[in-house]
Order: sequence, then structure tokens, then C-alpha cells
Amino acid sequence: MQQFDVVIVGAGAAGLFCAGVAGQLGLKVLVLDHAKKVAEKIRISGGGRCNFTNRDATHEQFLSSNPNFCRSALARYTPRDFLALVQRHRIAWHEKHKGQLFCDESSEDIIRMLLRECEAGGVQRWQPCTVHAVRHTAARFELDTSAGVVAGARLVVATGGLSIPQIGASDFGYRLARQFGHRVVPTRPALVPLTFDAAAWAPFAALAGVSLEVRIATDEGKGRGEFLDDLLFTHRGLSGPAVLQISSYWHPGQPIVVDLVPHLRLSEALREAKARTRKHLPNELAAWMPARLADTWLALGVEAEGATRGAKPGSGPPYKAAVPPALDRPLAEIRDRDLDHLAERLHRWSLVPTGTEGYRKAEVTAGGVDTRELSSQTMESRLVPGLHFIGEVVDVTGWLGGYNFQWAWASAAACARAMAAARPGP
Repeated sequence: MQQFDVVIVGAGAAGLFCAGVAGQLGLKVLVLDHAKKVAEKIRISGGGRCNFTNRDATHEQFLSSNPNFCRSALARYTPRDFLALVQRHRIAWHEKHKGQLFCDESSEDIIRMLLRECEAGGVQRWQPCTVHAVRHTAARFELDTSAGVVAGARLVVATGGLSIPQIGASDFGYRLARQFGHRVVPTRPALVPLTFDAAAWAPFAALAGVSLEVRIATDEGKGRGEFLDDLLFTHRGLSGPAVLQISSYWHPGQPIVVDLVPHLRLSEALREAKARTRKHLPNELAAWMPARLADTWLALGVEAEGATRGAKPGSGPPYKAAVPPALDRPLAEIRDRDLDHLAERLHRWSLVPTGTEGYRKAEVTAGGVDTRELSSQTMESRLVPGLHFIGEVVDVTGWLGGYNFQWAWASAAACARAMAAARPGP
């Protein structure tokens, strides 16, 4: 039986980074992963360029049933710290909007960096290697694996969530947590497109590919989310950054409210235009939103916010068709009250998704190992000494834009440093 100071299950972002830090701090580390390819989720992230962190990351961009849990780790390992590591490895990078940092060349640069950090720490990596069973004795954890039995004084679970099963995601981490008595906050797809009943969505399906900047929010109440970002119409529903963001806050049966013209007071703009132009209304609206969307909206006579309140998912279309006034005529001929009603509808489109595209398209998994049973300083279990959980397997979910990678780095660093500090002296 081979013995290690630390056995880490999961060779993704959190697992590799934890291994590298722990190894360089003097611990004998083994990393196991059942997948053939290392860090596949890093490889495909950010369109292949890995949005590896966000300059603006704080605890405020994370969701959890225990919101303050992530404060400590994020404060002690910041985006600046990880960026310094990237620069030390001479990886070219650039900043996109809203603090998002990407590799200039390829996500492979980050993977190679993490592997070099592991090499510098003398880390052993067995891959592919499946863990069949885990036992805990008074002094160590024993793992039955496809490569034999191994033991570690400490066990770190960095197995990620359920997102993107086609690259090997599994529920192993949650099953292991439950085995050792931990609660798991119910999991669900997050940062994921929203879908609607096919027949109900049919009038909007033809808009697939149309995008625009919107303000999007969940309904009023506890846990409300709101974002200003791009929305994309798809054949099955809505996607784009704004929708991915709000999906983490959305729950089945709950309406979302979309402001399709967030940068102006449309009622005032229409009244001003009415006094100066002979344009038809669709042509005037096309100055502020995609023409195809304006035409569809006017043809349907979509009702305003509140039209779908109380609707059960799948019970009807994501809009309420009104009898529209004849609006395809010169703006000057349309009554002010009809223009005001149209403006209200466009500013507050309330609709109830029937579901999401699921884990297959979700970028992350919300929910996970209950953080109330973990130390925020060390990521160690309060129930089983020597057992740690880091990264996505934990009930901490970040916004779109590099935040989830920053949680991986921060939770891994907190764990690795704590393990090294707790190592018995010679």
C-alpha cells in the first residue's frame, strides 16, 4: 500500500492547484482522476482561451445557502495572486469587459502551468484511475482504486459538479460526502440557457440568433438577481450572458422579467419621435432594438409584466397575446396611451421558463456539499478530521466571467496551506 500525506480526488482546476501548492509546501501528494484527459473543463472554457479569473471577484458575486462562507478564502487568495502566477509562467493574457481575464493563446497554457506547478512540488498523478471505495481509520484514509490501494493522512475531494457529463462529470463527490455524514444542498444546473414549451415558443423560435442588451431579473423576493448584459434568442428559448447569469437565481415556476430597452425611457422617446417624424412605428423601434424582434413583438401584441404570473410551467405561452392596435402606421397617428402601453410591455416582459438546457449545457452546478459543515479557513470537514472539500463540489457558485475559477484557486490555496501548517513536525 502506497502512503501519502495527501490524496486528492479530482484533477481539475481546484485539484491540480491544491496539489501544486501542497507539494511545494513539503507534502507528499497524489492526485487521482477517472478521466483520460487532464483538466478537460479548463481546456474547453472561455471558448478555448480560459477565462481564468475576474479582477473584480469578491464574495458578493457568489451564491450559497451560507453566503459568508467564501469570504475568507477569497480574501486570502485574490485574483491578483493568481495573475502573478500566470505572469510568472510568462502566459500572455488580456482583459475583456467586466474584469474578465483570458489567455491570449489557449487554455492549454493554464493546464501546462498547473502541471508544472505540480511537478515543482513532486506531485504524483494517476490518470485515468477510478476510486472504487474509501475507508477512514483513526489515522488515515484508504482508497481502493483501479491502480491499487493507497492511503493518505488527508483526503481532498475536488471532483467538481454535474455539469457537462460528456467530459466525465459525476456525482462521486456528493456520494462521498454523504458517506461521511455530510449534508448536500440540492444540486441544479447553473449558468445555463432557459427553455420554453416548443409550441408556446414557436412565435419566437424564428428569432434564433437575434441578440440585444437587456436588463433581466428574477421576480421580487429573497434571493432576487438582476443583470445588465446580452440576451440571445434560440430555437428552444433564451441564452446569452444575461440569461446564463439569471439562471443561477431562477427556480422552476418563477417568472423572469426582461427590460428589452434598458437604456432609455421608451415612453418619452416614442412621444418625442411622434412629434418629429412620419416614420412607421416598426421603423422607429428598430433604432432601439433589432428590427426582427420589433416586428415579431408588434405582430403578437405581447402583454406587459404580470401576464404570466401564476402560470404553471408549460401551461401556456411565455406571453399573453393582446388584440394589438394597428401599429404599423405613421407614429404620429398612434394614440399616446397605446405608445405608453407598448413601452411598458417592452420594459417589463414577464415570462415563465419551463426549464433549462440541463447539465449538458450548464457551465457549473449550483448547490453541493453544505458549507455549514466545513471550516471556511481550511475547507476541512467539521465531522471527519482530515477530510476536505474544495471547488465546485462545494455549495458555492459564482457568476459568469471567471468567478468560478477564482473560487477554485482560492479554496484550493486555503486547503493546501492549512494542510501544510497542520503537518506534524519531525
